[in-house]
Amino acid sequence: MRYDLVDLRLFSSIVAEGSITAGAAAVHLSLASASARVRSLEQHAGMTLLVRERRGVRPTPAGAALARHAREVLASTARLEGAVTSYARASTTPLVLLAGTSAMYRLVPKALSSFLTDRANVDVVVHEKHSARSVQILVNGEADLGIVLESETRDSGLDVDALCDDSLVVIGSPGGVLTGRRSPISFAEVAEHPMVGLNTDSSLHRTIATNLDARGPTPRYRTLVPSLPTVVALAAAGMGLAIVPRRAITFDRSLDICDLNESWAHRRLVLAWGAATDRSSPTAASLAESIYGAT
Repeated sequence: MRYDLVDLRLFSSIVAEGSITAGAAAVHLSLASASARVRSLEQHAGMTLLVRERRGVRPTPAGAALARHAREVLASTARLEGAVTSYARASTTPLVLLAGTSAMYRLVPKALSSFLTDRANVDVVVHEKHSARSVQILVNGEADLGIVLESETRDSGLDVDALCDDSLVVIGSPGGVLTGRRSPISFAEVAEHPMVGLNTDSSLHRTIATNLDARGPTPRYRTLVPSLPTVVALAAAGMGLAIVPRRAITFDRSLDICDLNESWAHRRLVLAWGAATDRSSPTAASLAESIYGAT
């Protein structure tokens, strides 16, 4: 026996409402059409599915079983339709956002949560890149927006907006070499102690490696990990000193924090617009607003 979805929807509504008239109205069918469909169901089943009473109808045991399975079939059908149509929801080409390690930690998640919540038809593709590479991609018009270091955008010709400070600091566990220190510390002094840091392919590790003094000590990393929260946790646990963006940490009694006395440690983030991105585009402008609001 083959069941029509309209019939299943009608029968489920009739049982739920306890009335053929009310069930028909719920699925926008006339009473005559609904009655004919119910009779056809009973004829195909070869048994009575509804008991007609003065004040409505109630299902027979067979009718109750049909109604239960009908609800399951309709629910599965709704999930199927949702899964398929979700691929067609985006009415625009996804926006492409680039960001470095620091921005990816808090700024990007906060901005995307704000932006995507009320924009079901807009998608955003995010790539983590170090600032120099991000600027190159933006200049080529291959991304819409990038959260990058201000220093990397000079002479790029890109349109940029100021975002926030992204200066680097040194952190360690209480009772360690930073305890009681008030003056900034040089990288050479930091490198005299065991360190923990981000993986070598991270933008932060590249920044540190690029600015190593050939005459200074080579840092000894006890471990390199993929995320800033892990670096902070390891430093707090006394596994070594770490250099991280100040904005990546909050006041925490489990950490000693000291300024890094290096010119390259003083950084600012900017929002750079891709060369092919129209600032008047509502979607790009809205994403930019969400990024401003997340700083």
